[in-house]
Amino acid sequence: MTLNIGHIRYANCTPIFTALAAHFDCSGYRFVPGVPAHLNALLRSGGLDLSPSSSIEYASAHEQYCLLPELSISAIGPVKSVLLFSRVPIERLDGATVGLSAESDTSVNLLKVLLARKYGFTNTYERTQSPLTMALQEYPAVLLIGDAALKGARLVGDWRVYDLGELWHEFTGLPFVFALWIVRRDAVRGKAAELVALGRDLVAAKKLAYASYAEIAAGCTENAWMSSPELVDYWQTISYELTPAHLEGARTFFRHAFEMGLVPSQPELVFLEELAG
Repeated sequence: MTLNIGHIRYANCTPIFTALAAHFDCSGYRFVPGVPAHLNALLRSGGLDLSPSSSIEYASAHEQYCLLPELSISAIGPVKSVLLFSRVPIERLDGATVGLSAESDTSVNLLKVLLARKYGFTNTYERTQSPLTMALQEYPAVLLIGDAALKGARLVGDWRVYDLGELWHEFTGLPFVFALWIVRRDAVRGKAAELVALGRDLVAAKKLAYASYAEIAAGCTENAWMSSPELVDYWQTISYELTPAHLEGARTFFRHAFEMGLVPSQPELVFLEELAG
């Protein structure tokens, strides 16, 4: 029975998907590429069985979902690929309209939480698809994520760059969970054994990836614009774990998001094995 799996085509997902394809039988999987916002919509509509998807998507519709254990895309401090580019110091953004990446859901809401709760600001927000230099002519600050943020950080410009993973860690002392491996509950009813097996393979792939970052970097498409040492350094910055501290970070984010009206309720974290039996 085929599993329909979302595949975020960002550099932060490359190690695990590469290791999975290299070391495990993927013949029963259909990988669907997309940016986080697109994959969130597919997951919500039933177009995917599971995906590494925005943590805010889980919070927004948690009754439909459960989670794979031991897996996330997180930061314990700087993440390097969720960046606020600003023409002014962040302390001067109170009341400003901030431009937002059209690709993100979690990072957008993280920025809203940080500006409101860490800094006490009131802001408005607009989605933009303009390139960074053009967007910064329209807005005093612009949020970029993923490969666009990594590429933006390589540009030389008269702006400041703030790492949202670092700002969250300063604010809470906790990891920030950008993405979770989210499973549709209706998929569990028909594909429980396949999902459990995939979860085991992904955890094993994660461990294999840790040991082979240099090899993965040498063969991946991202090395057309990022050197192999830079990729390895970036991957070593990311946390792919889901420890009790990560879970506390997720719960803290969800609490702030609920209190600010960004999600309809504060979710329980339910894992696949609780439903698979």
